[in-house]
Amino acid sequence: MSHEKLETNVGLMAIAIAAVIAIGGLAEIIPLMYQAETIKPLPGVKPYPALELAGRDIYVREGCYNCHSQMVRTLRFETQRYGAYSDAGESVYDRPFQWGSKRTGPDLARIGGRYSDDWHRAHLTNPRDVVPESNMPTYAFMNERPLDAGQVQANMRGLKALGDPYSDKDIAEAPAAVDGKTEMDALIAYLQQLGKHRPKG
Repeated sequence: MSHEKLETNVGLMAIAIAAVIAIGGLAEIIPLMYQAETIKPLPGVKPYPALELAGRDIYVREGCYNCHSQMVRTLRFETQRYGAYSDAGESVYDRPFQWGSKRTGPDLARIGGRYSDDWHRAHLTNPRDVVPESNMPTYAFMNERPLDAGQVQANMRGLKALGDPYSDKDIAEAPAAVDGKTEMDALIAYLQQLGKHRPKG
C-alpha cells in the first residue's frame, strides 16, 4: 500500500491509526496484568471493610478523583511532601484505581491519620472553615444521608465475584458495620485508611 493512498483516504487513515493505538496499548497493558507486583497486595492490605468500602464508593460517586490524585510519584519533591512513593500493591483492591494525575487539591495517598475525624468532618462540611483559600465544594448533605446496607452488601458480592477475598461472614456482617452510619462517616473512614499500608521508605 502506498503512502499516498493511505494519506488521501481519511477512512483508511483512521482505521490504520486505531490499529496502531490498539496494538501499542495492548503491548503495554497485557504484560502488567501478569506482573506479580501489580496483582500481589502489600503486607496488611486487605479488601475494604464495609464502612470503608461505602466511603470509597461515595468518593468515586462524588468525583473526588477529578481534583485529588492518590499517587505519589518516584520524584524527590513528591516523596518529601507526601511520603513514600506509591506501590501497585497498595491498590490491588481498588476498582477502579484512584491513582490519577490531576491535582487541583493535594494528593491524598498518605492522608490517613494526618488529621482527626473532627477535622475531616469540618473540612467536608465547609472546607473554607479550615482552609480559607479552598475552592472545594461543600458536602454537608452527607451528614444527613444514612448508608444503604443492602447496597454495601451488593457491592461486596460483586467484588467477591471479581476475585476480592470477601468471606460470606464479611458480607453477612456488613449491615451491622454500617448501621446508624452516615455517608460522612463512611467517607471519613475511607480517607483515614489511605496510606495505612504504605511502602516503607
